[in-house]
Amino acid sequence: MLNVAVVGMGHVGNAHARCYQKNKHVKMVAVCDISPERVNAAAKALECRPFGSIRDMLSSGIPLDAVSMTTGGKENGGDHYQATVELLTAGIPVLGEKPISNEIAQAREMVALGQAKHVPYAINLNHRFTPAARQAKLWLDQGRLGAINIIKMTLWINNPNESSPYFHIRALHPHSIDVLRYFGGDIARVQAFFKKGPGRNTWSNVLVNVQFSSGTIGHLTGSYDAGIGYGLETCELMGTDGRVVIEEACQRLRFHHRHSKEAQVFENLGGMTSADETFQSRIDAWVDDLLKKTPPEKIDGKAEDALKAQLAIEAAIESWEKGTVVTVPPV
Repeated sequence: MLNVAVVGMGHVGNAHARCYQKNKHVKMVAVCDISPERVNAAAKALECRPFGSIRDMLSSGIPLDAVSMTTGGKENGGDHYQATVELLTAGIPVLGEKPISNEIAQAREMVALGQAKHVPYAINLNHRFTPAARQAKLWLDQGRLGAINIIKMTLWINNPNESSPYFHIRALHPHSIDVLRYFGGDIARVQAFFKKGPGRNTWSNVLVNVQFSSGTIGHLTGSYDAGIGYGLETCELMGTDGRVVIEEACQRLRFHHRHSKEAQVFENLGGMTSADETFQSRIDAWVDDLLKKTPPEKIDGKAEDALKAQLAIEAAIESWEKGTVVTVPPV
């Protein structure tokens, strides 16, 4: 049994907590938030202890085997740094929210600290944890698609919020870039184009062309100006022997052999019906890694993966601002 806490009791923090409650190997022992109203309400609902600071939580003597770090801040990642450093310094495994940080220097420092402490540090890159993505990756690793030529990713939602010029790509597309990397490996170069939607002050639409280190090419199409009632997330892998399409993150998986009109189709593979359910599959995988004592460097969706996604995002921003193809720097 793992004793787990959640730091940051907003919408996402409470989602993490509910997922932990559904896992038979976890006991929720604490919640932490600077807001007395939020933390006390969460503690009452979850039947655990409330804390107003990580320092108080750590000094209380309460046993902690892992913590979800779900604070928000600027561009949804601005408040991750200090809390994560405190937890990793104390030797506590951390599952952080995306983006790991939009300050690359801070992201590098957090990743390096986890590595130096040899403490499991992962990020909620939950879109790679769907049964559909897992099956597609298995086919890819088995060679069923042949050599991959092109990977296409689309993620667009209706989000009127604005907080900074690049809020859209920094807050939403760690998911998209991670899915591209999950199937294609490291991204070597990017070329990006941005567009502001009508009445927008933020770059709410983006197209990013990518070249992977393997030579595979691909692109991301993203938007905060999408409507409802039509597809919001699609990933397509095109290989020399076959093509795979994942629709709505998890709802439909299709395999098309290159030389046949027949298609293999799965609907709601694994019983997953919506992207919201990916939180449970991701947190269950995190718990499983901890129970198995998976080495930090082998944990699925580790912090280094999230850092690589942020490096690609910042390279895309640089590409747009300079009007050129940009090489993604190494970790």
